[in-house]
Amino acid sequence: MPGTNLTRDEARERARLLTVDAYEIELDLSGAQEGGTFRSVTRVRFEASESADTFIDLVAPSVREVVLNGATLDADTVFADSRIALPSVQAGPNELTVVADCAYTNTGEGLHRFVDPVDQQAYLYTQFEVPDARRVFANFEQPDLKATFRFTVTAPEGWTVISNSPTPEPVDRVWSFAPTPRISSYITALILGPYHSVHSSWEASDGSGRSVPLAIYCRPSLAEFLDSEAIFDVTRQGFDWFEEKFDFPYPFEKYDQLFVPEFNAGAMENAGAVTIRDQYVFRSKVTDAAYEVRAETILHELAHMWFGDLVTMEWWNDLWLNESFATYTSIACQAYAPGSRWPDAWTSFANQMKTWAYRQDQLPSTHPIMAEIRDLDDVLVNFDGITYAKGASVLKQLVAYVGTDEFFRGVQTYFKRHAWGNTRLNDLLVALEETSGRDLSAWSKAWLETAGINVLRPRIETAADGTITSFTVQQEAPALPEGAKGTPTLRPHRIAVGLYELRDGSLVRTDRIELDVDGESTEVPQLVGRARPAVVLLNDDDLSYAKVRLDADSLAVVTEHLGDFAESLPRALCWASAWDMTRDGELATRDYLELVISGIAKETDIGVVQTLLRQVKLALDLYAAPEWREEGLARWSAVALDQLRAASPGSDHQLAWARALSATARTDEQLGLLAGLLDGSENLDGLAVDTDLRWTLLIRLAATGRADDAAIAAELERDPTSAGELHAATAKAARPTAEAKAEAWAQVVDSDKLPNSLQEAVIGGFVQTDQRELLAPYADRYFESLRGVWESRSHEMAQQIAVGLYPTVQVSPSTLEATDEWLRAQGEANAGLRRLVTESRAGVERALKAQAADAAAANGG
Repeated sequence: MPGTNLTRDEARERARLLTVDAYEIELDLSGAQEGGTFRSVTRVRFEASESADTFIDLVAPSVREVVLNGATLDADTVFADSRIALPSVQAGPNELTVVADCAYTNTGEGLHRFVDPVDQQAYLYTQFEVPDARRVFANFEQPDLKATFRFTVTAPEGWTVISNSPTPEPVDRVWSFAPTPRISSYITALILGPYHSVHSSWEASDGSGRSVPLAIYCRPSLAEFLDSEAIFDVTRQGFDWFEEKFDFPYPFEKYDQLFVPEFNAGAMENAGAVTIRDQYVFRSKVTDAAYEVRAETILHELAHMWFGDLVTMEWWNDLWLNESFATYTSIACQAYAPGSRWPDAWTSFANQMKTWAYRQDQLPSTHPIMAEIRDLDDVLVNFDGITYAKGASVLKQLVAYVGTDEFFRGVQTYFKRHAWGNTRLNDLLVALEETSGRDLSAWSKAWLETAGINVLRPRIETAADGTITSFTVQQEAPALPEGAKGTPTLRPHRIAVGLYELRDGSLVRTDRIELDVDGESTEVPQLVGRARPAVVLLNDDDLSYAKVRLDADSLAVVTEHLGDFAESLPRALCWASAWDMTRDGELATRDYLELVISGIAKETDIGVVQTLLRQVKLALDLYAAPEWREEGLARWSAVALDQLRAASPGSDHQLAWARALSATARTDEQLGLLAGLLDGSENLDGLAVDTDLRWTLLIRLAATGRADDAAIAAELERDPTSAGELHAATAKAARPTAEAKAEAWAQVVDSDKLPNSLQEAVIGGFVQTDQRELLAPYADRYFESLRGVWESRSHEMAQQIAVGLYPTVQVSPSTLEATDEWLRAQGEANAGLRRLVTESRAGVERALKAQAADAAAANGG
């Protein structure tokens, strides 16, 4: 039995057999306020190349009727698992009708239903990627069987219904949408409820008079916080820049952005109806880094309207290209679009996305960018740092390799050639080869079909007077992690070498050389005969994807002056290198701590600051020698308090340090300040102790035993919103008592009643790094429960538990042994679950090595 899986071979055979013309879908959602199930009627017209057996996909509690070409099939016989068998479809035209009872969900998959505690109204939205349109209507659930979709929806009185096509006027609560263009099922969408909306438009600047209606939606309880003009500004900037670069008009009739509750991801590129997590409607003060991330998300989804929706991958092995292209172009738009608020967006990319990629690429599950996706189970665990971040990094290098203008001319050719169709990677490479004149076959094989990460090191020889006599770039291909498939590979890199000097206390770039690096050693003759600079930085401007190491002289200068780089990007690259060395055990955690302490006060980029704050906390919690850990945490907490008091009033840095202190406060003075800020007896000039910061303070007080159930209940009464409920759940699970942990465990593992966001909140509170002893008994319980959870929950819910409750904080050989024993017992079953557990195990193994390196440093090793 297939369960809910679908193999690539099955999809390939079905695509060979079928051409799908059109769907007509009728959904009776009039009972959405109450929940339960809803009536779903699908009529689909398709053609078959020959008479054969096939199937259509559906996940539903029951099927009432199946009619194929006028003949009624026995629903009990043909419906099983997630499929309806279609025996002997006829060569030529076919028509199928399926009537089913489908279910509302609370997992963020299919048709998600949420009730806002503020107004007690239900708000619904669909999330179909990868295979969940079949939870709402019967369909051929694979991206290369495109069709038109006509939705007819019956909804409660007074509600709004939004879909891919423009919103019609309802007649007797029935909303009849016009058919979509030919698109894939996973980007169809329905959003309904009494949503608040703001409307505007984008006007083309090419003199054509084209106009695209724009709209933003959110729940009424968030309307007062909706900064719609800022969102429209970013959206219009994206329209301007993408239309120019893609040379293809926006392909849909309107563009709605819907901020929806309990969303599992950041956003989803539904054609013309993008859904976005409503945490991006900021209820409280956030730093500029949060606005930058939100803008990147908005632009990422807008880019998908062309790359992903207009032109769609044939199968999920090219998911990486879909996501990497959207990531690269969204950040390029932020960096290069006229008037952009974030011209340093590549700093944020180096600081966040590439760090994610480097981490993912050093796990046992590392894989080529173009991964082998055998079935849906493979793709569901492949939304990872390689698919998004490494892929985008490699695209950035490809742009440097072929040239920016040539790259976008190739993209323009690609869109015109394949509009409304499905493609493979080679279709894009052919277009780029045509416009650039470069043969990309060797590049593609080296970068897209192999796994792992290279290391680049400078080898510099100088004369007595400091003149460079030899300069080479050494490339290494470290062994892949144990268990990873593939072999180490040296790759071609397009990099820049930056030369920096200290001028008036700042590290300033005095020259830049761009070159191709290939093989183990690449000479750089342009630098021979020149005076050796203070700092030599390989991969300056972050053109390629590689771990970079500094030579000894440069490292000495950077260690003392890291915060003194005049530009943010080289600082971010050096910070990232230091973090990577810490994770690899090349730099002791205690030395990383001192490096950050010495330079963070000079760091002006708030996104970099916030990343450093998270990384220091993680290093101290997991990578510090256990016997020194508390001393390190005490030092860091004292620094956080000092920096908070010294920060400019009302600044982003002040807020970041307030949150950092809230994550680590431990002394009576520090915890007393948190309590005082919460009850108003303490005040820091300029620090707004608003709703979300109050919860941050309270959660730390709860985790340290300074706030009880009554305090949590009182705060929830003050903030009786869905966000307040999540924060309260985290605070309750964070309490340092055996009873609190048992209650949280029972809610998540023993019961399956929690919705997705509440389950995530409880897990976040349950796992406290300061509570290792309290959590230790749950390591065995995790392994005892895991397989049952995986087999009985939806993918999103099971993955939250598998990753979130793994005993990561129990850094010991016994955790590795318990994991290995569990993996052996599973055999080859549950490949997706095995991957998640293996990745978590690798984190503990890395932490043990880093702890040993930290201990050795203390002993002069």
